[in-house]
Formats: sequence, structure tokens, C-alpha cells
Amino acid sequence: MSRKRVDWKIKNEVLHLGERTLIVGAMNVAPDSPVDGGRYEDPDRAFVQAVQMADQGADIIEIAAESFHSGSKRISEAEELRRLIPILKRVRGKVSPLICVETYKPAVAEKAIEHGAVIIKDPTGLTLDQELAKIVMQHDVGFILQHTRGTPDTWPKQPSMKGAVGMVMAELNAALNRAGRMGVERTRLALDVGLGMGKRKETNSELITGLAEFNEMRLPVVVSPEGHPFNAAITLEPSLGTTIAAVTMAVLRGAHLVRVYSVEAIRPAILVADQALIG
Repeated sequence: MSRKRVDWKIKNEVLHLGERTLIVGAMNVAPDSPVDGGRYEDPDRAFVQAVQMADQGADIIEIAAESFHSGSKRISEAEELRRLIPILKRVRGKVSPLICVETYKPAVAEKAIEHGAVIIKDPTGLTLDQELAKIVMQHDVGFILQHTRGTPDTWPKQPSMKGAVGMVMAELNAALNRAGRMGVERTRLALDVGLGMGKRKETNSELITGLAEFNEMRLPVVVSPEGHPFNAAITLEPSLGTTIAAVTMAVLRGAHLVRVYSVEAIRPAILVADQALIG
């Protein structure tokens, strides 16, 4: 078992990844979020949650103001900013983890960076708006490209994937090329294999077990396993237990960053898996 050592440039900082797994504490402030369900729409409640995740061991806090789940509807730029900016103002300079904002809209990304975000995560892998990459390039922030199949309204209709690892790698390479054409330095890029993003449980399992192959791309590998189904001998609904199992497997297979909502509950599994990698 091994994990590639890689550097990730974020503004003027360089993160040396691979020795331990970084934890991304996720918080979705959209009212239709299937996980957070609007609990953190209020900036004060969002701030308390951000502080709590920081105390529990999060290295990065990711904030999303638009929900990206099966069947979810897209919202306007104005609505996304209305939800997001008050929260960024509330947390800016008051928590130690780096702030990441999930969005595919260039104008939202620019405003988020103005208000303290140093990482942008595009859940569409630059398939909806490639101008987003220009904003990343202009501000020298970190950029996570997540793989998805279509958009949330088409996910239920997506067929099963054959050779999922090779297909996702090819499509992520295409996303990297799109970012490169827009001037984004490769050293600022990270990849999320997009568990559950238009994928069935068997594909999620295949991608987890095949993470070592993504390490060959020599970029930080992110996984987001919480809330997604995985293959098992019996039918299992997504739960904390399945998430902990998937997180452990992901770390042992080479994930550099793990994105979760339940930081406190999942961090022990990450620490144990990291120790196993060290030997």
C-alpha cells in the first residue's frame, strides 16, 4: 500500500500531501440539501458549525450554497450569492482551516474569493462553464475538479458504467486539459472522482478500489463518500458505518483528501488508516 507524495499550490502556500490524509469538513447551506437540510442558512449557525469542524480536526472547510444531488434544480447566480456571502463574511479570518467554496459559476467564484475562499471546487469538472477556470487562474487559488455524469436532473437516467476507472480517468484528463487551456497551473489542481455523481453503487465501489490508479496522475486525489451507496453482499443503505468503511478503503487506496460532513465521527478511521499506511 502506498500513496504518492504531491504538492498542491494554494495562493502563496504549498501543501505537501501524502504523509497524512487531510480532512475536508463539508457544509451545505442550501435549504434542499439532503444532508444539512438548511440548518446552516443562518450565518451565525454556519459559523458555529465551522468552528466545531475546525475543533474536530478539519483542515479545510467546504461551503456550498447550491445543492448538487439527484433531481436538484439549478439556482440563479444572485440566489447563490445571497446564501453564500453572509456566511463567508461571518467566518472570514475567524477559523483556522482553509475555506473552499463549491460552485460552477464564475461570478460566484470571484465573489467567494473576494470574501476569503482560497479553493474553488467545480462539481461539474468544467463541463458547464469553462470561464470558471479563468477566475481560478487570475487569483491563484486551488482548484478541485470533480467528475460528474451529466447534471443532477439526468443522474437517475444514467446507465451503468463499464470500466469506470478508465472512463473517469479519461474524463478527468479532459477536464485537466480544459483548465490548462484557460491558463490554470497544473500544480493548483486536485481531482475528485465524483462518487455518487450520476453513478450507481457498483461504480462507487469500483472507483474506491481503483483509487491507486488515480495516484498515477500525480495530483491530489479527493474522495467524497458520505451519503453514497456501495456494493456489499447484502443490501446496505448509506450510513455512518458504510461511510467509515469507504473512507478507510479510500485512504488505504491512496486518497489525499477526504470530504465528509461528520468530521468528529470519521476522523478516528482516517487516523487509523493513515497509521496503517505508515506501517
